[in-house]
Amino acid sequence: MIGTDGGLFGRMVTAMVTPFDDNLKIDYAATERIVEHLLNTGTTGIVVSGTTGESPVLEDDEKRELLKFVVSKVKGRASIVMGTGSNDTAKSVKASREAESLGADGLLVVAPYYNKPSQDGLKAHFSAVASAAALPVMLYNIPGRTGINITSETTLSLAEEFPNIRALKDSTGSVEQAQETARLGKDCFRIYSGDDYLTLPFLSVGGCGVVSVASHLIGVDIRKMIDSFFDGKIEDARLTHYKCLPVFKGLFTAPNPTCVKYALSKMGLCKPNLRLPLVPLSEPQRKAIDELLKEVKPHGEAKLAS
Repeated sequence: MIGTDGGLFGRMVTAMVTPFDDNLKIDYAATERIVEHLLNTGTTGIVVSGTTGESPVLEDDEKRELLKFVVSKVKGRASIVMGTGSNDTAKSVKASREAESLGADGLLVVAPYYNKPSQDGLKAHFSAVASAAALPVMLYNIPGRTGINITSETTLSLAEEFPNIRALKDSTGSVEQAQETARLGKDCFRIYSGDDYLTLPFLSVGGCGVVSVASHLIGVDIRKMIDSFFDGKIEDARLTHYKCLPVFKGLFTAPNPTCVKYALSKMGLCKPNLRLPLVPLSEPQRKAIDELLKEVKPHGEAKLAS
């Protein structure tokens, strides 16, 4: 059975947005504001250049500079997990080596998308990455985006063979698969929910925490929910889950990170700018997020913009 402590990357890892200025260049001042905001509201780990960070539209040199910047600002106050996965194994290997040399604490490696490899192909891909760097690797299973599921058998086989394959970000939406991995995995392995709305159910079957989007807005509540669960205050955890549920759902009414970037812009932390093919929210969608923000009152020192 897997372990459930938060010793790897902590219990609340935030998949951080990548802010862009009006010229669609990385906005480093806004990045620093967001980093400080996340650290002040309970984030224990930051994913740089993940899906929420619009990794598909970042150039390789931008990813390197962004990682260096975040490392320099975090200064050891949280773990930094670099998204290095792609559908090109050689590119993933190179990115993983670079991330290690630039100060990352771990790697988030997504299943190769579009190629739709077999389970043997997945094993070969992740084996190459795990062999390339000594950093802890978090496998990222998100069939809805990649078109392929990393089975429990494949996950556990990889974790058995490679000691640095230490965790799974599970965005399958399947508690059934997560609990099978938890039941059969070793104590050194960890499962993180990849969906905010499934964090509490995942904790109940062996998850140790979440890789979150909603923590940009309600990190204090998410940490409260997780801490309540592990303190044995199950009813408190459930009540906090229900309180957070509108945010968990509301942030995904348009393709991620469209909603959360707009929400952060209303908090004065960054602009809502996106790179194509993502497009801004429609007027009805903006109004819906505005109403959600009024209801949930996002945490932190940043205040809602007028």
